[in-house]
Amino acid sequence: MNDNQFAGLGLAEPLLRAVADAGYTTPTPIQSKAIPLVLAGGDLLAAAQTGTGKTAGFVLPILHRLTTTQPKSPTRPGRPRCLVLTPTRELAAQVEEDVRTYGKYVPVKSMVIFGGVGMQPQLDRLRKPVDMLVATPGRLLDHAGQKTLDLSGVEILVLDEGDRMLDMGFIPDIRRILALLPKSRQSMLFSATFSEEVRALARQFLLDPASVDVAPRNSAAELVRQTVHMVDQNQKRDVLSHLIRTNDWRQVLVFTRTKHGANRLAEKLERDGIRSAAIHGNKSQSARTRALSEFKAGRVPVLVATDIAARGLDIEELPHVVNFELPNVPADYVHRIGRTGRAGSAGSAVSLVDREEIGFLRDIEKLLKRPIERVALERFARAPANDTRHEGIADTIEAMSDAARSGPRRSRSPSSNTQPRQRRRR
Repeated sequence: MNDNQFAGLGLAEPLLRAVADAGYTTPTPIQSKAIPLVLAGGDLLAAAQTGTGKTAGFVLPILHRLTTTQPKSPTRPGRPRCLVLTPTRELAAQVEEDVRTYGKYVPVKSMVIFGGVGMQPQLDRLRKPVDMLVATPGRLLDHAGQKTLDLSGVEILVLDEGDRMLDMGFIPDIRRILALLPKSRQSMLFSATFSEEVRALARQFLLDPASVDVAPRNSAAELVRQTVHMVDQNQKRDVLSHLIRTNDWRQVLVFTRTKHGANRLAEKLERDGIRSAAIHGNKSQSARTRALSEFKAGRVPVLVATDIAARGLDIEELPHVVNFELPNVPADYVHRIGRTGRAGSAGSAVSLVDREEIGFLRDIEKLLKRPIERVALERFARAPANDTRHEGIADTIEAMSDAARSGPRRSRSPSSNTQPRQRRRR
């Protein structure tokens, strides 16, 4: 273990062995800073952009504490010592998978519960001992309401992706869950950003927390090359097929703004002969899991996803992300492109932007504090000469592209930024 730098963080030997088995020898900055603080037993508020290893930053020290300390209250089936809350099913499944990976040599029993699947298998599992429970808020409250889960023994609470919890309207559920937990506990909040809303959330349930921030607020991954293609809306699907074919992309994650749009785009790509799958909130959990598995294995080169479905996806060395439509919220752009350029690998993030999205693009560049490189696509720069309806569209788009860099702010239509956020129960 001499070459394993995790050894200097104070973790137990079985955990170091599991880390070595996973192929890691050097902790990331968030791991180096967070692990000793979690081991010390205090509350923690931590911010790190996606792909920095923050899950291991809390899973490893929690596993250490669970295996080296005695339970504060009697253990019994369905009464976990640690609770990890996540906003999405995919993230919950990924976190619990990491618990199994790093906990393979320690006697910690874990399970995951989320909506979209049957209750009975979860009920059967809750009749057995569980030390570490990973859950989404909605299904957790379902079990608590049916008295099939006892939260009175929770000693450690983790709220993962706190910013997304806020975005998805889960805070009322979080408050209900907090009321079911012991007052005396260790609590942690992990978030991609340290917005004022996240800090306000932290004040509600953290007690004098240590603070860790390993990246500039809302910064985009440094290893990601970001480019913009100015494209008319009705050409976007053809442009995407063209990019995938001409660049021979073998693995690309494509973001759309709506579930219906994700389905239509995946179907269009299939008609173009490009194997594709869509994941979003209306898909069954088994369909989402199958699509993600085939994408990771390389059998399906294109995965089309909405922001909510893609949050928490852990795909190693994903080379390409495409914003088929820009997100309404600038910070979501950072989350999206953070899917690539991970673990020291270079990646690319391509955005297809039409005239109606110039306002969104300008807001994203304001957040990034720099312009995003525009790259012309000659084949799609102009409509055919005999199509007078689009005469001069390339010149118009280029002018608007320049305006996005330095021109006066143009107000967006109400429909672009005043859509009410619907609370999504997971």
